[in-house]
Order: sequence, then structure tokens, then C-alpha cells
Amino acid sequence: MSGALRGNLMVGQSGGPTAVINATLVGVLHAAAAHAAIDNVYGMRHGVEGLLKEDLLDLEVENSTTLDRIRRTPAAALGSCRRKLRPDDYARILDVFRAHNVRYFLYIGGNDSMDTGNRIADLAGREGYDLRVIGVPKTIDNDLMYTDHCPGYGSAARYCALSVRDMGRDVEAMAGYDRVAIYESMGRHAGWLTAASCLGKETEVDPPHLVYVPEISFNEERFLEDVSRCFVKYGFVTVAVAEMLRTAEGEIVGLSEATVNSDSFGHVIVAGCANYLARQVRERLGIKARVNLPGTLQRSSMVNASSVDRDEAYMVGQAAVREAVNGTSGVMITLERTSNDPYACATGATPLAAVANTENFMPRSYMNREGNLPTDAFREYAEPLIGGPLPPVGRFSFTPVAKKALPAE
Repeated sequence: MSGALRGNLMVGQSGGPTAVINATLVGVLHAAAAHAAIDNVYGMRHGVEGLLKEDLLDLEVENSTTLDRIRRTPAAALGSCRRKLRPDDYARILDVFRAHNVRYFLYIGGNDSMDTGNRIADLAGREGYDLRVIGVPKTIDNDLMYTDHCPGYGSAARYCALSVRDMGRDVEAMAGYDRVAIYESMGRHAGWLTAASCLGKETEVDPPHLVYVPEISFNEERFLEDVSRCFVKYGFVTVAVAEMLRTAEGEIVGLSEATVNSDSFGHVIVAGCANYLARQVRERLGIKARVNLPGTLQRSSMVNASSVDRDEAYMVGQAAVREAVNGTSGVMITLERTSNDPYACATGATPLAAVANTENFMPRSYMNREGNLPTDAFREYAEPLIGGPLPPVGRFSFTPVAKKALPAE
């Protein structure tokens, strides 16, 4: 399969949105407009759900002003979904492609979206339908294989770093009230986002004091010892945890009082880890503790979007069109770090079959020996992705004024 193929391009967005997923979409639209082989560009409303319903949008009617705004708009402008394709869906998909002469299919998403793209590429091959399928990466979890990092992660990492830093300053200031604050970030199995909470830490006393990621088995007794030690040392404690931690026995932390759901792909979604841990701090250590749950803000906040992340998101969209027109199919676009000082990144490609249904976990070297704080190696990896230094904060030297003799009461 090589060379330009005359036909239409279809693009969709899937999975949890990010602050920069629309930059990728606009990158696709701008690149498609430059290729004569692409006659029209259609957008799927809510991913493959829209494809199955033939709920399609003509994206070529949008003007440059609209596209510039969408490029800086968070969440999925076309609408997203978490639809797992059923066996009887495939014939319908091919019918829609044939009816609209779709020869280029680009799907922007994470692990499960790459699986969907891979299955559609296999379907087209079996049926002898000439179709170029490209997976375009996005996920704040940063857990796609064979790419240095994922578009969407840098912005969410920046949000997490700022939130935990500011949360820590708040709890430090409120002496006599809550003395422990626990921040719960997204990330079922991979701790990339939780670890990013350390990127605002400049000194030992700065938050976070403790960070716990899913890759390392969680020990509740050790956690309480860590909190107690930090409280004695600093007078307040800030903790960042992933939404789903497991013990060495594989038990989900706080499962007995957590909210548990699952999506159509069978992924277990658990909420309540931080609430459980805060209760243990209050009841077992006798220290006031509170919880901060950023929810979907951590993946959709445009205020804290990383400029590096936004530019790279646009770049992978352009690369996806370029690869498809050049004859490539059945691959996911990757980001390849070419330099760390100064930071530089280029695009590449890897087979969809290799990425589908796999997860990229943090190396053990990115956490300290105790498993409760990220290392300098992690900071070296993540800092270039968050779009420059965080706004600086200050701290008084707390030089005391000498007391004066006061009249007796």
C-alpha cells in the first residue's frame, strides 16, 4: 500500500478528553486541506457511535477563526465515547465507509481507541477495501506504549503540579485546622500523572511530602508511619495518591467504601482511595485530614494547558495525515524525544497491533527506594512536557521581632 489514494477522510475522538485533544483535531484538518488526494473531511459525532449511526459532520465548512478557537478549546469538540465494538458492528462500519468513499480513517484516543483502529484496519484488509487507518494518541494517563509520552499528559501534569503545590500552601497556612491534605489524581494502573505532583516542589518542606503510585504495592501501616514522620518534621503533610492503589495481595485500597463502576471495555473505575486514607489518618493518628478531588478538571483545564503539549498535539494530527497520504496504515503516531537539553521532539510511528490493549508503566527508577516520592530521573523526564516553569511562589524568612515588656494585666 503506497502513494496517495483519492477519497474522503473521516476523523473521530474517543475516550476521556484532554485539554489539547482539539489541537490534534485541528492539526488533522489543516494537514488534510493541503492534500489534493483528500476530497472531503468528515467528523464522527461521539466517535464510533456516530460512525455506526452515520452521524457525520462536514468539517470543511468551518472557517479559520472557528478552527483557531477550537484549537485552544478543551474537551472533545466532536464529542467522545467509550464504545467497544461488537462483532455485528463491523459490517455496518464498512457500509458507511463505502457509502461515503472514506479512504482515510483517523481515530484520536488512548489504549482502547488503538484497539478499535486496529480492528477496523484488519476488517478493511479482510474485505479487500483500500483504507488507510492511523491511530492518533491522546491520554492524560501517559500509558500508551512505544511513545516517549502522550499528548494530553503535559497539560494534566501541569495542572496536578500546580494543584498540589497550592493545596500544600493552603494546609500549611491553616494552622489548627486540617493538617493533612490528600490529593487524588486519575490513573488506574499507571502513576505518571500522580508523580507529576512533585514538579512544583523546590525544597524539602514544599509539597508534596508523600506520593503513592499504582506501580508500587501500597502498605497502609507504612503510609501511616510516613504521615506521622512528616507531621512531626513539618507540622503539616501533603500527599498525592493515584485513584486506584493496590496492596501486595492485589486488594484495592479502600474498596470496602469506594464507588466502583466499569466501562464498556471492562475497566474497573474506583473512586474513594483518598477518602479512605484520610479517614485512617483521622482515626488512627488523631490528625485532622481533608481530601481534594480534582475530578475531570485535571484533564480539561485549559487555564493550565502546557504550550509544549498543545504544539505536540497539533503536530501528531498533522503527522497522521502525512503518514496516511504517503501510504501508511495500521500504525499509531508516536512522539520521539530527540534531545532533553534543549528539549526537542519529533514524530514516528508504531504498529497499532503492538499498542492495542497494552499499558506503559512508570519505571521503578522514577520513584525513590521507599516508594513514596518521585526521583530526579522522573523530573528530568517530565519537566520539559509541562510548558515551562510554574509561576514562582515565595516564603517569608519568618524572622521574629523581639518581644517587648508589656504592662501586667
